[in-house]
Amino acid sequence: MTVSDADSLVVITGAGGFIGGHLVADLRASGFRRLRAIDIKPLDRWYQVVPGVENVVRDLRDRLACEEAVNGASQVYNLASDMGGMGFIETHKADCMISVLINTNMLIAARDAGVERYFFSSSACVYAADKQTQPDVAPLSEADAYPAMPEHGYGWEKLFGERMCRHFYEDFGLETRVARYHNVYGPGGTYDGGREKAPAAICRKIITAQLAGATDIEVWGDGEQTRSFMYIDDCLYGTRRLMQSDVREPINIGSDELVTINQLIDVVEQIAGRKFRRRYNLSAPKGVRGRCSDNALIKDRLGWAPSVRLRDGMEKTYRWIHDQITTPAAMRRIYA
Repeated sequence: MTVSDADSLVVITGAGGFIGGHLVADLRASGFRRLRAIDIKPLDRWYQVVPGVENVVRDLRDRLACEEAVNGASQVYNLASDMGGMGFIETHKADCMISVLINTNMLIAARDAGVERYFFSSSACVYAADKQTQPDVAPLSEADAYPAMPEHGYGWEKLFGERMCRHFYEDFGLETRVARYHNVYGPGGTYDGGREKAPAAICRKIITAQLAGATDIEVWGDGEQTRSFMYIDDCLYGTRRLMQSDVREPINIGSDELVTINQLIDVVEQIAGRKFRRRYNLSAPKGVRGRCSDNALIKDRLGWAPSVRLRDGMEKTYRWIHDQITTPAAMRRIYA
């Protein structure tokens, strides 16, 4: 049985979330016939519920739930964690850290069940803070995670998870793959409620301001902090390509198109066809000063790197969020 065998059982945790939901749909569309999608949220709160998939509601912080989750599985994509945008992770550090139970229990269960290959979704939040203090930051290469100084809470949980994957391969032979995601965005994700990330939050602010006839929007920080943002299609392709590869070390999956938050707002204003006055909230959560993906390793090892232009991805994201905001809740469709 190979990693591309469409008849093998594939388990996706965090399947009720943004990336997880898209991954389930992508695997299903690619012909995988046996998919088990798992999330802690009730089904009516999943971003996508894909037909023909075994959809399971379980709390994977529980060891027994993890054993049930991987029973009979050949592959596991572990995307489950308690996380959100900067407004969430800066105020829920302990909640984020508790997610170490998920990856720990899932690794143990996967080892004991004879799972062939295991994917762990890590994050650019593992990178050392002292390498992200300037807006014109040098792109972060995989070696920049050490000496360790990750984001408090969420970043430490992800870095610990990476080390667990490494040692489960070294000690038990479990084939693990680790992706460090950089700011994934796109249609079908969170755009309000406190867990949203900057691309979706800015779309929502501009759309609601325009609908209300307002002339200004609030911006967290001074707008000069920099980031690179990766469109969901690139994330899915990179994830599946990594899973099929022989790359065992953590690897960046992210765009190297660096922009300031002000430039991101410029892009959304161009899409909306209207400009707004910006009120800078310097006391709001804003994260590190600068962060961008170095894609040298992924180009070398996978012969590929994310390439969807920010303008193109934001156009699709803006249109989807606009439709969500302007459509009555009872008439909204699950993203497809």
